[in-house]
Amino acid sequence: MAQVPSPQTLLERVRRDVERNALRARNGIKLVAGVDRPGVGLTPRDVVWQRGRTQLWHYRNDPGKNGGVRYGPPLLIVFSLISRSYILDLTPGNSFVEQLLDAGFDVYLLDWGEPDERDAENRLEDYVDDYIPAGVERVLELSGADEVNLFGYCFGGDLTLLYAAHHPDAPLRSLTVLATPVDFRHMGPLADIFSVGRMEVDSVLDRDGNVPPSIVVQGFRALTPTAEVTRYVSLWERLWNDEYVASYQAMTGWSDDHVPFPGAAARDTVRMLVRENGMVNDRLTVGGDPVHLADIAVPFLTVRGTRDHIVPEAATAPLIDLVGSADKHELCLDAGHMGLVVGRTAARTTVPTIIDFIRRRSDELASPAEERGA
Repeated sequence: MAQVPSPQTLLERVRRDVERNALRARNGIKLVAGVDRPGVGLTPRDVVWQRGRTQLWHYRNDPGKNGGVRYGPPLLIVFSLISRSYILDLTPGNSFVEQLLDAGFDVYLLDWGEPDERDAENRLEDYVDDYIPAGVERVLELSGADEVNLFGYCFGGDLTLLYAAHHPDAPLRSLTVLATPVDFRHMGPLADIFSVGRMEVDSVLDRDGNVPPSIVVQGFRALTPTAEVTRYVSLWERLWNDEYVASYQAMTGWSDDHVPFPGAAARDTVRMLVRENGMVNDRLTVGGDPVHLADIAVPFLTVRGTRDHIVPEAATAPLIDLVGSADKHELCLDAGHMGLVVGRTAARTTVPTIIDFIRRRSDELASPAEERGA
């Protein structure tokens, strides 16, 4: 026979529910009004190079806070072309960049900005053969190093793969990619309308000549059509929790915050990566030259999630076998796209694994005190 709760227990439950409903009402009003939104991308940084809308950021190391730079060569992050980079520096205490700095790395990031009509003719080869090499050169110039550790996020990982394959003599110590698709047959409705449906990119371009963010957002939402309802149910259940609401605002804000995809790069992507499935079928060209992922020989790590609805597991799975590196590794986690870089899974597993991989292939630098002979 079930035990009947005491009057005191029932009273406590009522008080708790009343308090939580009041907090739900308060936080709900704030959400609708758009007030008290958490700050994102707050880790101090400097713009150290710029070309058009593209910027190279150098994050500041604070020797008093995290011990400063303790490992070299520098780490250069190449971000995706279709979303905003602050997901890697979401909020204080929940920041991939913060953890890299605390681990002792000298961190740079190539941010593509918000493309406009001036970027509409940018092809994939412009990013692979121009922007990335220029960013690498600037990092080497500023740091005095002769190599970099390269990290590619999502479609930025595809750019780094093409760069490493087309430039086998590039000054790379290691290459890490995260949530990077290679088998575009599994990228869902957004890829299907261009491959199976044979829709042309030009039919969805805006007046600037780029693919508008709304097309990308709707394509990702089509992968999980019930996700909108599910996330609102989860939000209601925890709307009373200020910490949860702040995290929800930051992450959902990013998931809806895309940028235009340069038109020419979109055409290249559809032709070579979607229709020809060039990564898997070894039919890649950059600047008129055939390139092969098998020619990548630097130490390599690929990280992917089994619950990633933006870049499904089947789209990332073949990569480990395509790259030619002898020293290559794969980390497959029970996580979604954002969960790979923010939240508990990222903090406990993803980021520590990436840090350990890069650290093992880096040099330990002398501390300032050691350099002074102390």
